[in-house]
Order: sequence, then C-alpha cells, then structure tokens
Amino acid sequence: METMQGRCDESILVCVHYGPNGERLIKRGCNIAKMLGCPLYILTVDAKPFDEMDAERSFYIESWKQLAEEHNAADFIIMDNEKRPVSRVIAEVAREKHITQIILGQTAQSRWEQITKGSLINALLHEIPFVDLHIISVTRYIRDENGQFQRGVRAYLIKEDEHYQLTFKHSNSIIYEGIFFKEQGTDFDNGIFKFMKDKELFKVQVTEGLVKELKKVEMHVDYEQESKS
Repeated sequence: METMQGRCDESILVCVHYGPNGERLIKRGCNIAKMLGCPLYILTVDAKPFDEMDAERSFYIESWKQLAEEHNAADFIIMDNEKRPVSRVIAEVAREKHITQIILGQTAQSRWEQITKGSLINALLHEIPFVDLHIISVTRYIRDENGQFQRGVRAYLIKEDEHYQLTFKHSNSIIYEGIFFKEQGTDFDNGIFKFMKDKELFKVQVTEGLVKELKKVEMHVDYEQESKS
C-alpha cells in the first residue's frame, strides 16, 4: 500500500486493543484505505513489555499482523512497555506517519474505557486537532469478567479419528495452535477455541475436550450502543 502514498494526501491509523473488536476495526480501516487509495497503519499500545505478554495477547497480535499483511497495510506498530498516556502515544505516531484519519473502537475494555467517556477523544483532539477521528461501535470483549468464559489460554488441536482433540501440551502431532476460552462453571473442557486457518480467524466449539468439526461459531458478546456524540 506504500505505492499509493503519492496518489492521496490521506493516511489512516487504526488503533486496536485485545479482544474480537480488533479484527473488525482493521477491516473497516482497510476498506476506507482502499476506497481512498491511501496508506494504512495499525497501532496497538501495551503497558507490558512484549516478552511478558500472555498467550491470549500474543495470539491477537499475531492475528492482527497476519491481517495487516493480507490487506497490504503499510505498517503494524506495537508500542509495548509504554507508560505514557495512550493519547500521547497515538498522537506521536500520528505525527510521525502524517496521519489524517484515526479509527478507534467504542469499547469498555481496561485502559481504553476512556473512549466511551470521551476523555481519550478530547485528549486526542487537543493533541492532534488536525486529524479526523472515527469512533466505531463494536462488540464488547468476551464476557470472562461476567462469568461466561475464563481467560484464554494457549492450546492446540490434534487429529483423532474424525474429530480433533484439545490439548495444552505442545507436540509434533499438533494440527492447529490457538487460544482456548473455557466456559465458567464446568469441570470439563467446554468452550471456544480460536485459531488461524488458511489466513482466516476461526472460532470453533469445544465439547468435553473434543472439536467434532471445524465449523465456525459465534461467541456470545454484548453490544455497545452507537455513540451519540
């Protein structure tokens, strides 16, 4: 997409955080960049160093990188071990990359909870008033805090007859690697397994440690309301 830079004065930055929202935001940014024929950058900010991130966060980052490559994004930027306010980091990247449009998700997650309250938006408008902000209504994170799923852990699938067996131990028999979200309140390995297959993000049902078929399922999530501001 770098080759398009001379054709358009626009440049887009998509800011993503962990959870299923990132994929939607990246695809939205890719669609806009394609229509405008302009460069696209993807940014994620984390207070932890990259080598201290858990399996779930590492998985999302790898998925986003693959999406960026698939859609010819100009650059995927990880600002890890970051202690500065998120707005300041975004503004710095926006100036460096000559960004004219920023895409953010309306979400209630952790550090980015400020987005729905407007404080991050106001800070960005103060830091970089020359940039247009797009606030996209997206789904919430998997409801692990409310009792539906536990925190995701690294897991694998191995072929077993006509089905796939879930395992947490790495071996040469592994067919797929991903993240397992176990349902709360069960003694069995019931839940959702997320993994990359043919450059596409899959979510499949796990029942008592088995995946009967690689059929996509929808995760139960809450929906944010469209921003009225």
